[in-house]
Amino acid sequence: MNPDLTFLTGGGVMGAKMRAHDWSAHPLGPPEGWPPALRTMVSMVLNTSLLGTLLWGPEMRLIYNDAYAPALGHREPMSLGEPLRVVWSDIWDRLAPTFVPVMETGVPVFAKRFFLPMERDGAMVTTYWDYSVSPIRDEDGVIVGLLNHALDVTQEVINEEALLASQRRLHEANNELKAEVESRTNERDRMWALGQELMLIALPDGTIRNVNPLWTTLLGVERKDLIGRSLASVIHPDDLADAAQLRERITSAPVSVPAEFRLRHRDGSYRTIAWVGAFEDGHIYATGRDITVERQQLESLRQAQKMEAVGQLTGGLAHDFNNLLGGISGTLEMVGLRLEQGRVAEVEPFLAAGMGAVRRAAALTHRLLAFSRQQSLAPTSTDVDVLTDGMLDLIGRTVGPGIRVEHVRSPEPWTVLVDQPQLENSLLNLCINARDAMPDGGRILIEIACAVLAGADARRHGVPDGDYVCLSVADTGAGMPPDVVARAFDPFFTTKPLGRGTGLGLSMIYGFAQQSGGQVRIDSTQGVGTRVSIVLPRHHAPAVVASATPKAVVMPALGKGRTVLVVEDEVTVRLLVTSLLEDAGFTVMEAADSAHGLRILQSDASIDLLVSDVGLPGGMSGRQMADAARLTRPDLKVIFITGYEETALMTNDPLPWGVAVLTKPFAIDVFREAVRDMLGHADTSLAHA
Repeated sequence: MNPDLTFLTGGGVMGAKMRAHDWSAHPLGPPEGWPPALRTMVSMVLNTSLLGTLLWGPEMRLIYNDAYAPALGHREPMSLGEPLRVVWSDIWDRLAPTFVPVMETGVPVFAKRFFLPMERDGAMVTTYWDYSVSPIRDEDGVIVGLLNHALDVTQEVINEEALLASQRRLHEANNELKAEVESRTNERDRMWALGQELMLIALPDGTIRNVNPLWTTLLGVERKDLIGRSLASVIHPDDLADAAQLRERITSAPVSVPAEFRLRHRDGSYRTIAWVGAFEDGHIYATGRDITVERQQLESLRQAQKMEAVGQLTGGLAHDFNNLLGGISGTLEMVGLRLEQGRVAEVEPFLAAGMGAVRRAAALTHRLLAFSRQQSLAPTSTDVDVLTDGMLDLIGRTVGPGIRVEHVRSPEPWTVLVDQPQLENSLLNLCINARDAMPDGGRILIEIACAVLAGADARRHGVPDGDYVCLSVADTGAGMPPDVVARAFDPFFTTKPLGRGTGLGLSMIYGFAQQSGGQVRIDSTQGVGTRVSIVLPRHHAPAVVASATPKAVVMPALGKGRTVLVVEDEVTVRLLVTSLLEDAGFTVMEAADSAHGLRILQSDASIDLLVSDVGLPGGMSGRQMADAARLTRPDLKVIFITGYEETALMTNDPLPWGVAVLTKPFAIDVFREAVRDMLGHADTSLAHA
């Protein structure tokens, strides 16, 4: 047997039969010749069933009760006269090292443990027993025997081993958890220390509670100098409102879309940081990525693109204007040559050709101004369906009989606030582009739709949430590849052959739509066709019907008894305007700058009409001069003539009462009509002058 012993509890045979003095029933017979002390002990052994008890007598003979039997493995009893060491040698070899010293020295042994393989429930199991050994002495103190108690503690051992195994597992789990926590803590600390994003813990009011070391690297400020300070102390003054708004957003919900504001470096420079964050346990947890270099690179790229666009623009302008100036100068030379030759009758064709070149130059500048969103607009409340109906005949004649033009009206009569001639020009340009995309014929669909755009739909069209009218022109042409769509609005970009357009049509439409508060969108699929949509904000007012194009106006009696002040720094234009007005009978006063003009306006001179350029020398614009004059002359009529739209006039609102705008160059008849309309408000009898 294995000599290792372990404590356990339970398992002993309890309730053994009482065999006091019944020696004949004992397997070893009566202990004759035993000392009285042993006989007394025998009686005690056989009368107890609480513990397995065994009595060693002379010649190592045994007396034991039934409770002890399992400790002996239910072996057959030992034959009389045969020593235990012979019959049960395996047990003797295990017990002798303990029992013999007790017999020899008289020193008892307590709580010794054996394990014993035995059969239980048909299977061999290892049982565990606790035992103790005490000497039995006679009247003279001589050791005459040994008393041995045994207790089955197998279940105790099983429970203890299970408990120890559980404790070991718990200890191992605790160690693993501790190692995991330490590992994650180390990882977090390394991320905190080595992370390449700014990390911030702050209170809701912006007080800094903690920052990672990158703050010192990126901003040159020590961590100890930041903790406890307000974050606002290192934010660019212009970004304080944005930072406060971001703080409010974070305390309401996590912010995953980066918001940017700048932080001051120790040397006084600033770094642009893109922030995201969340709010938890009363603290703001935010991370910021330094995008300063990205912004600088983006700005450099934009500047390079801007210079490329400027180069392309100036090259295109030089090409087109050289052609136009060549036509103008050539016709003027031919007029002069014919006048020198006295061939006056032959002057008319050259004058017509020169005027045609001027009109083409004016159209080109109008497109440039539209692209730059600096054209003079006269917005009126417009029904796009009505405007389109009025143009269908013109569009049909322009695109030709091989193309079918269809118009789908809007189900609701919403209006928009736009310059009607510019919208007509845009629609005609889109139809011409559609015609050119269908050389073999096809269909143009002009569709007007009303829509409420919000959220993703509004963002897709590039407009704020709101009500919109969409004018779209779709064709069944060849379509455009994505790279062409991306450049379609660039000035002078065109896929048409040389001489077939300037490349300003779509850029003009883009500028006009933007200046009108809307947007333009292109959807194109190669082999299927293209749709260009002009999205314009709804205007809550009845539509105004555009007046017919004015015809030649004669105003010989219109200027009689009236005075006009002309303020224009360009001598040629001032000469033209004053000559026209004097031919109409007006008294004309002139000024070359705004300061001189204002002095005349603030004098006692009677002035019925002010004709002024917008961009003037003299310290103020024409608009500022007119506004100052109207303080003392509230009924003063004003006609602005301008080559481009100054900021003072760039508005989608209708012009004030008594004010009109003409864009240079303008036709003489258009100028005459503007003067007649302006002064006709004061005297209806002059309406037909």
